[in-house]
Amino acid sequence: MVRVRAPELPHDYDWLNTAQPLSLKQLRGRVVLLDFWTYCCINCLHILPDLHYLEQKYKGCLTVIGVHSAKFDNEKDVENIRQAILRYHIEHPVVVDQGFHLWQHYTVRAWPTVVVIDPEGYVVGAVSGEGKRDFLDELIAKLIEEHKGKGTINVQELNQRLEKENAAIHPLAFPGKVLADQATDSLFIADTGHHRIVITTLAGEVKQVIGNGDASLWDGDFGEAQFSSPQGMAFDREHQCLYVADTDNHSIRKVDLQRQTVETIAGIGHQSRNLRPHQGDAHETALNSPWDVVISGHFLLIAMAGSHQIWALNLVDDALGTLIGTGAEACVDGGTEVATFAQPSGLATDGKELFVADSEGSTIRAVTLDKAPQVRTVCGSGDLFGFGDRDGQGEDVRLQHCMDVEYGGSNQLWIADTYNHKIKRVDLATGICQTLLGNGEPALRDGQGLTASFYEPSGLSMAGNWLFIADTNNHAIRRVHLKTLTVSTLEIPGLCAPQACFDLT
Repeated sequence: MVRVRAPELPHDYDWLNTAQPLSLKQLRGRVVLLDFWTYCCINCLHILPDLHYLEQKYKGCLTVIGVHSAKFDNEKDVENIRQAILRYHIEHPVVVDQGFHLWQHYTVRAWPTVVVIDPEGYVVGAVSGEGKRDFLDELIAKLIEEHKGKGTINVQELNQRLEKENAAIHPLAFPGKVLADQATDSLFIADTGHHRIVITTLAGEVKQVIGNGDASLWDGDFGEAQFSSPQGMAFDREHQCLYVADTDNHSIRKVDLQRQTVETIAGIGHQSRNLRPHQGDAHETALNSPWDVVISGHFLLIAMAGSHQIWALNLVDDALGTLIGTGAEACVDGGTEVATFAQPSGLATDGKELFVADSEGSTIRAVTLDKAPQVRTVCGSGDLFGFGDRDGQGEDVRLQHCMDVEYGGSNQLWIADTYNHKIKRVDLATGICQTLLGNGEPALRDGQGLTASFYEPSGLSMAGNWLFIADTNNHAIRRVHLKTLTVSTLEIPGLCAPQACFDLT
């Protein structure tokens, strides 16, 4: 059998989470995993816990190196990759794969792909997709045992310089979604990076902080409850409860604002591997990275980003299941037998249709609600690689990994065009899409209309004359006066990060 020497890692590329570039030569004696990933990809995010588990189990003789091979143009920027490393708590070294050269040298075909290199520097295997932890665990253990016998193993821990060591601490950390309610003067903020929900007035005065900041799944009162990277929220004003897509816990949580308690109402705390449409009891059915929620009648509609589907939870009898989406990652219009989505990440409704920010397809979709579900494309190419930044009409529009939508009345839908760092609006009748806010520069700058700047905005919500924006990489909530299109940054006096609050006591 011919053994294949692993191609060397380049020293002249950008490296993150390490004090200096690494080489396979200096890593001889260790098992090396190369994780080919791109930070938009939900499948890539799903294997991060597996890689962390393996890193900890074989700390002395395993090195994991992320090879970031960008899909979207925005993901090629080193600073944007650094922010993703911080957002997803990645602690292994990452090399920025310029021009897909390492991808090509290792003949990679899909995200994510993990390549296994033995202690003598030879490629011994590669696996693509999710759910491969047990296979990798067995292979690593076998390689370590084999090379211990040969005397070719090097057991030691490597010193690293993590990006988080130099990162600033903010009161909000990568807020993913925001929800405004004018009637109760409430602004619900998914403080995603701090694993909690913050409630303020629309002017920014803190009302409540829900969750203690630890990333876990724990029900209880507001002070002891725990979330893990919560995203979208839906508010039931009549019953004073908030529904939360608890993304990394693969669960839906219910926040009772009167009793001040949190309970899990759907999901079992770990990821589903079933991509085919199915039904079940909410308390016994596994979910797959729920990213946003919206209330429609007595149903809670769920953007199930991990399985590329829209789900429905019956709030009366706890029945839960797929509403539409075959589970394939694509952008196909039609009924339940054929319709597909590509990582749906944001939801809104006018009561007749459900609007979906279909992020991996950079497309806005709509699902009929008043009759048998049918999917249509509002704007965007419908092509997984048909992204860009172009105003226009229908399929001529180009977006870049749009993460949220908000219905503004009068047939107008607002779009968080996340990777273009802009806010756009589309006319639902004509499909004409226009940029209204943001100059496309990833920055924090207040101003009017196209003079303002955002940095990967991911959440939108409207209340009265104001549009609120979760400006994710700016760790901020922005607000827009809709009559003047003037953007300002919401001040939240007294709010601090969970650990900082703890230290002050």
